[in-house]
Amino acid sequence: MVDASVGFQCPECVAEGKATQRTPLTPMGAQPVRKATVTQVLIGINAVAFVLELVAGMDVVISQWGMSPLAVSVGGEWWRLLTAAFLHGGILHIAFNMYVLWVIGPQLESLFGHVRFIVLYLLAALGGSVASFAVGPVNSVSVGASGAIFGLMAALIVAGRSMRADVTQIVILLAINVVIGFVAPGIDWRAHLGGAVVGAVVAAIMSYAPAQSRVLWQTLGCLAVTGVLVAGLMVRTATLSGPVTVGAQAPNHTCVSQSTDCG
Repeated sequence: MVDASVGFQCPECVAEGKATQRTPLTPMGAQPVRKATVTQVLIGINAVAFVLELVAGMDVVISQWGMSPLAVSVGGEWWRLLTAAFLHGGILHIAFNMYVLWVIGPQLESLFGHVRFIVLYLLAALGGSVASFAVGPVNSVSVGASGAIFGLMAALIVAGRSMRADVTQIVILLAINVVIGFVAPGIDWRAHLGGAVVGAVVAAIMSYAPAQSRVLWQTLGCLAVTGVLVAGLMVRTATLSGPVTVGAQAPNHTCVSQSTDCG
């Protein structure tokens, strides 16, 4: 026993009591995280991929791993839908995307937890690629993390609104970047919108899932989003399989989906 402000305390009892206390969950049902590990890993992966692009040749890597409707639908190279989200067309391109990820990633990761955050990021990235694949030019190749980044911005808006927070600044930032995507040349605005829509939907699923059986509802919701994206892929693939032959040439135009033209 040791002296305390009132009476005496048992150090062992106090330590045991702290150990048995349960940390309150976030509104999304996640354990609070102190370190944005997933955000840091994602930035690291993008940085390493960019270095490899520089070493192997940017044009070569983008043509082989970028998002190409022709290669995906005719060549069956489905991995491009995700690998494209980790490639960039220039230093300014990756710098902008990684800066935004560094700023808002930790906020979302602290709310969603590690697992939900990576699910949000990957689904938003896939949503951007699917939108580009579904309605983009068949002979284009696009790369960039902005589908995922726009998804994170939209998710932050939805999550903030669910907690009655002021999200005016992020709404303005998202709106400005959407407009830039339409007016600046060489930007795949389809990937931006696709990522933003998917990010908002996934965030809504995570934020508004019933507290009872929350994990189940969140899982089913994310699976439903994945199903819709797969359906979009199937529809586009069916329309391209007819007029485009297997022996078609590789795409002759490359556009960076989020920043500058590298064609």
